[in-house]
Amino acid sequence: MAQTFAGSQQRDGGAEEGPMGYVEGSIIRIKMYNFLTYNYAVVRPGTNLNLVIGPNGSGKSSILCAICLGLAGKTSVLGKGDKVGLFVKRGCNIGWIEIELYKKGGNVVIKREIHMENNQSVWLLNGRNSSQKAVEEVVKALHIQVSNLCQFLPQEKVSEFSKMSKIELLEATEKSVGPPEMYDYHCQLKNFRSKERELENVVKEKASFLEKAKQRNERNKHDVTRYYEKKKHLDRIELLEKKKPWVEYEMARQELEGVKKERDEAKKQRANMKRTHVPMLNKIKTIENQLNPIEAQMKAKTVGITEASRTCKQKQDQLERKDKEIEDIQQGFKMKEVEKHDHQKRISNTRRIIDGLKAELATFDDQQDVTPQLDAVNAELKRNREERASIQGEVADLRREMDNHSAESKLLAKKLNDMNNMMKAKEEKLKGRHRDTHTALQWLRQNRQLFTGNVHEPMMLVINVKDPRFAKYVENYISFHDLRSFVFQRKDDREKFMTEVRDKLNLKVNSIYAPEVSCSNRAPSRPIGSLERFGFYSYLREMFDAPEEVMSYLCFQYKVHDVPVGNNKTKEMIKTVIEEPYMRVFYTSDERYAVKRSFYSNKISTSNSALTPSQYLNIVVDTEQKQHLEQQMKTCQVKLQDTGEKMTTLQQRAATLDRTDNELREEKKQLSLTKGKKRLLEQKISAKQESQRQMEQSGIDLEKIEEETKNKISAVNSQKVVIATEFMSKMKLRAKLSMEKVYLALDTVGLTAEKTKLENDCRQDGAKLRTLDQVCSRLEQRKNQLVETCKDLMKKASEICNIDSVESVSTGLHAALSKLPDTLDEIEALLAEERSRADGFTGLSENVVEEYKRREQEVKNLEKELNEKTNALTTYRQNISEAKERWLNPLKLLVDQINKKFSDFFCSMQCAGEVELHTENEEEYDKYGIRIRVKFHNSTQLHDLTGYHQSGGERSVSTMLYLMALQELNRCPFRVVDEINQGMDPTNERRVFDIVVRTACKETTSQYFFITPKLLQNLHYSEEMTILCVHNGPHMLSSHQLDEKAFLRRYIQRKAKRV
Repeated sequence: MAQTFAGSQQRDGGAEEGPMGYVEGSIIRIKMYNFLTYNYAVVRPGTNLNLVIGPNGSGKSSILCAICLGLAGKTSVLGKGDKVGLFVKRGCNIGWIEIELYKKGGNVVIKREIHMENNQSVWLLNGRNSSQKAVEEVVKALHIQVSNLCQFLPQEKVSEFSKMSKIELLEATEKSVGPPEMYDYHCQLKNFRSKERELENVVKEKASFLEKAKQRNERNKHDVTRYYEKKKHLDRIELLEKKKPWVEYEMARQELEGVKKERDEAKKQRANMKRTHVPMLNKIKTIENQLNPIEAQMKAKTVGITEASRTCKQKQDQLERKDKEIEDIQQGFKMKEVEKHDHQKRISNTRRIIDGLKAELATFDDQQDVTPQLDAVNAELKRNREERASIQGEVADLRREMDNHSAESKLLAKKLNDMNNMMKAKEEKLKGRHRDTHTALQWLRQNRQLFTGNVHEPMMLVINVKDPRFAKYVENYISFHDLRSFVFQRKDDREKFMTEVRDKLNLKVNSIYAPEVSCSNRAPSRPIGSLERFGFYSYLREMFDAPEEVMSYLCFQYKVHDVPVGNNKTKEMIKTVIEEPYMRVFYTSDERYAVKRSFYSNKISTSNSALTPSQYLNIVVDTEQKQHLEQQMKTCQVKLQDTGEKMTTLQQRAATLDRTDNELREEKKQLSLTKGKKRLLEQKISAKQESQRQMEQSGIDLEKIEEETKNKISAVNSQKVVIATEFMSKMKLRAKLSMEKVYLALDTVGLTAEKTKLENDCRQDGAKLRTLDQVCSRLEQRKNQLVETCKDLMKKASEICNIDSVESVSTGLHAALSKLPDTLDEIEALLAEERSRADGFTGLSENVVEEYKRREQEVKNLEKELNEKTNALTTYRQNISEAKERWLNPLKLLVDQINKKFSDFFCSMQCAGEVELHTENEEEYDKYGIRIRVKFHNSTQLHDLTGYHQSGGERSVSTMLYLMALQELNRCPFRVVDEINQGMDPTNERRVFDIVVRTACKETTSQYFFITPKLLQNLHYSEEMTILCVHNGPHMLSSHQLDEKAFLRRYIQRKAKRV
């Protein structure tokens, strides 16, 4: 059971008005029955600071849970499960909470009965059945907000305060310390701003539509003007088209009169031309009779000239062929001369070659025999072949040895690569779970030279379990927060690393400073052999390998050297194992057990949890095997190098033997050539002498050939003389015939010229006569056409003007037509101009005018609507401005007050801090927030309070001081803070506690609950404080048996005796 007590507080718990000093909504009394650690307990807090203190597990946080759940709070606020039935004491089915709140005119008593089986609650309000909703309304009316971290801060939610966004912190502050209407004004402003945007969009749309309508109507107005202009042009076109046929008729009539006159003149000229044409035709016929005999004679002369010319050409060709024949005879003789000269030269060369060969043969008679030298060279070649065969055998053996070493090296490399791939798999898992840590790991590998001491990669990468089965124990025992932490040997290296990756790269990473004195070899409290009877077979430290600094940290922080691991036998003997002394944490095959012993009663409490499968450490790399493989790899590489050097030496020796062998073969070849060269020379001399004899027998007689050539040329010249005589005879005949033809041609030219002149004159007269015939015919046809045209034009003009005759044209039409041009070209030009202008007005109709009038009315209606919406928007903005003043001015004043308190608190701690209202746009009310900036070291700048930039203790101090800055301004009836001082260092904890006492004990502040398991010595206390000591144990007195006065009296007496 558990019991609480408080001194100098009212005992009777009726729902009457509380004592002086309470504000409405303050807690007067808390009753708990079968709730968490309590069987039955009553807590009576004071009006100011209530310090709830007691050991861990005694039930301090149970009071906080009772306040939350008793005031209709949700279990999620506490962070301790999602079912309210879990808060009933173990072994009980029903538990209840009763809270009495101070209220003027009568206190409020709220009771919540919790049923564990169906996870349901029964609510009573002032002794009557009620609903949760009714209780929530009563709590809200008293300004109690258990879901607001600025008012109610459980232990599990302390870290979440610093993670709140600026907007969330502003809303929580408004609800906590602002006037009741401040948060409502803020919500109204956000809604107003949303509606203002809607109105602005509507006004913009209306204005845009109106502008477009005006533009369309302006375009329509222009179209209307153009429509009337087009109609004017169309009317003018109609008049021109009426005038045009009359002008065409008048022009046709005038043309008809001209054609008649022109026809009569053409007939008269034709008659005169016919009378002068007949005499010229008779004279042309006489000249033609004279020309016919002369032309026959000229044809005969032409035939004779052609035949003589052909014969001359034949004779000339024969002469040219004879000249060519003489040239060929002369050329043949010259070729014989050249051939005789070459023959003499070849005979001379053959004689010189024979003399040279004979001289060379004479030298061989004086040389010695080369046979002994050939035998010695052959013996040396045999020895070289034998040595080369031996070397080839040795090289083959070494090559097989190298192949074996190479295969072994590849196998070892594959095994090492598989191990490295397993490490990469670990890195990929780290990257998937926490990308910032992986990024920092890459940075570390690239900048490791910046650090002096050892720097180890995240633990999950450097810890290597010895068996995959052990991974679940190690991973479930070490938190993931530490598994992803970098471990540093030196403190300055750690600070340098965090400055680079956290401050400059803005990465969220964890780092650990290993203990200065190594703890990795600490001995366990008991040898593992003494625990084998319980099934324990190893301590956790022996299940994995890690670098020295990592193992030292785990032994120091997690005591891995003292955490035994057992099997199923341990699970079967669990009750006996729990009773063993010094047993704090241990593992069975599938579960983890934690054992706690009460400091007061030595009673044991245990908790157990199932082991989850390993996610990161189950990838096992055998370090010893990897080192062994690496050593084997080095040995293999050395063997490969030695074998390669031996093979290189043998290959060099083989190359030397090859060169020697080539030299010997060349020497053998030269000796063999020397031995057979004499016989070869004798054969060559014999062959050359035979060739000389044959050339001397086949000589050429040049004089005989020259005589034959002269006789041939003389015969050809005789033939040329005969041909030339015949050629000259035919040339003279052709000249005579040509002269006779010239005389006949001169007679023909005179007669032909006279005939041509007469024919030209006759043709000209005939052409003129034919032209006159055509003109007369054409004019007659034109006259007939114009007569018909005049009739048609008269009819057309009458139809267009809708009259029967010229006399019936109206005076108005006649006046309009008389104003128009009288020529067809002018009318056509004007008509084309008017039509062009009319065609320029396209897409126009009578509907344009109607559309224009309709849209004019539409524009007026739109202008009216736009004015109404604009006026409404102006009015709305005025309302927003008024609401903004009602909200923003008090808010700024409130934030200034908080900032002053907050800054003063930090100054008193030799630190710096500020609170400011933050926004990027004053009109965006949903973006307003509160920014907290703090600085704990003189060498740093002010930084925003975040969940990762400051340390845990710094965040706790900042959170506590912000809450204390709210304390004096608070309109909430009470505030609860649970174990916020646990992460602070002693200096900051003492300073914060002094600030809490000083602030929370003022008469102007509301109720304050400060829950902590421990306090520093020699702290400053105040008379206004209420100390609530929570005790737990089997020997506790019940509440009605505890006499506080007797307890204090005995305490004073014992103290006096010691003095």
